[in-house]
Amino acid sequence: MSLITSPAWKSLVAHAREAESWHLRDLLQDAKRCRALRVAAEGITLDCSRQLATPRTLELLEDLAQAAALPQRLAAMMGGERINATEGRAVLHTALRAAPDADIRVDGVNVVPEVHEVLGRIKSFATAVRAGRRLGSTGEALTDVVAIGIGGSYLGPEFVSEALRTDPACAKAAAGRRLRFLANVDPIDVTRALEDLDPRRTLVVVISKTFTTAETMLNARTVRNWIVKALGKQAVAQHMVAVSTNLTAVAEFGIDPDLAFGFWDWVGGRYSVCSAVGVLPLALQYGFPVVERFLAGARSIDHHVATAPLRRNLPVLLGLFGVWNSTFLGHPARALLPYCQALHKFAPHIQQVDMESNGKRVDINGQPLPFAAGEIDFGEPGTNGQHSFYQLLHQGRVVPADFIGFKRSQQPRQVKGHPVSNHDELMANFFAQPDALACGLSAEEVAAQDIPAELVPHKVFPGNRPSTCLLLEVCDAQAVGQLLALYEHRTAVQGFIWNLNSFDQMGVELGKVLATKVVAQLAASRRGEDRIKGFNPATTAMLKEYLG
Repeated sequence: MSLITSPAWKSLVAHAREAESWHLRDLLQDAKRCRALRVAAEGITLDCSRQLATPRTLELLEDLAQAAALPQRLAAMMGGERINATEGRAVLHTALRAAPDADIRVDGVNVVPEVHEVLGRIKSFATAVRAGRRLGSTGEALTDVVAIGIGGSYLGPEFVSEALRTDPACAKAAAGRRLRFLANVDPIDVTRALEDLDPRRTLVVVISKTFTTAETMLNARTVRNWIVKALGKQAVAQHMVAVSTNLTAVAEFGIDPDLAFGFWDWVGGRYSVCSAVGVLPLALQYGFPVVERFLAGARSIDHHVATAPLRRNLPVLLGLFGVWNSTFLGHPARALLPYCQALHKFAPHIQQVDMESNGKRVDINGQPLPFAAGEIDFGEPGTNGQHSFYQLLHQGRVVPADFIGFKRSQQPRQVKGHPVSNHDELMANFFAQPDALACGLSAEEVAAQDIPAELVPHKVFPGNRPSTCLLLEVCDAQAVGQLLALYEHRTAVQGFIWNLNSFDQMGVELGKVLATKVVAQLAASRRGEDRIKGFNPATTAMLKEYLG
């Protein structure tokens, strides 16, 4: 039976029609309801009371989760079953942060020892570099790292690095070191990544599972030329390392295969932060103890999602309310609003995790979905976002939002004479904005402020905009690991409910194939072959304009 014909689905469709008569300004007056929609676990408080929902909504969503076999699918994922059916692969990013004594099997083989063997090699290598025992070709200490990757090999590691940069313990561990990321094939990105760096003190990490990704390998060759020009060809082996499984290509490139740190086909790119993809550059910058705390934070959420009942399960609740908002209430977008500047790269990473995973048109069996799946993710840290796109959130389209805040700041400050600290000022907005979105301001309330009648419509806030609040202790390595795992699992939960494959990304391929054809044409044109052929009239005209 299709899920959309199930009693659970039909009940939610009817319930959504009931919800059309609700308003959050009324629902928020019910203290019992608010308690029922608030959960605390693993040092995190999740408040869903500003969702357009009641305890009955939660019951119906749990029925839907059971009808979709969500507990069994989560167990299958974390147990190493080949749930990525289109590619015949297991999905085991959770194994990347498993404890050393864990037993997680793929085809009967425990993969955890392999994971910890790679982690051990990274620990040894990063420690040697940071301690000055492993030097560059001229005997200089390697204090600067350029990590070259794209997509999942870039967005996640940069998010984590930026989140930790101003944490006092992490900043102390990173003193005297710099970590840069190079992703875009645009040569401007190369210039920015190498700006002010000295090749003698620079270590380059090339991240590509197959060592064939076009953008990554062009950037890698560009940076290799930078090293060779300054230090000679022999320096490549001492200034470049790889995260890859293609040791032949690594060696042909000039990198010592012994300095290639591998990962596995059961690690999807956007889920690879906890593999060598993220761990190697992060360990070089912040030291392995920081990485261990980050992995422990992610592991705590893995354990929670595997053991907590559905109604007390943080990622499950995030995912179920995402389905409720997008599929049943018809809101296709979602705003990610961290009230912490350290998380300014959080939204770009979750955009990929979620939109590349669940932006699908067919189900796991290849049948067209009878509803639109996936959400349009965007975001910006508060309070910057308030002066950017919150106008639309308050008085334009309804966009469900996730507010993320911390009880303590990485960098506490208070100006003498100001009544509250800088962090309290920030968090005042964290608490106020969800209420403003939920409750709004009626025409009667505006008119009571003695506003000219012609301005009243412009100052009305309809309210009834749903949101979720996540409150954590402080943005440290453990909390960053927890946030990463929360949103990875949130995405998986929604994919399981929608019955699609959240772990392939066929949609990124067509444009890449066509780009290869354009590259061949550009190369021919640059050689003097005037004729442009094989393209539609629009593209042909634009190519002629580009080539002059």
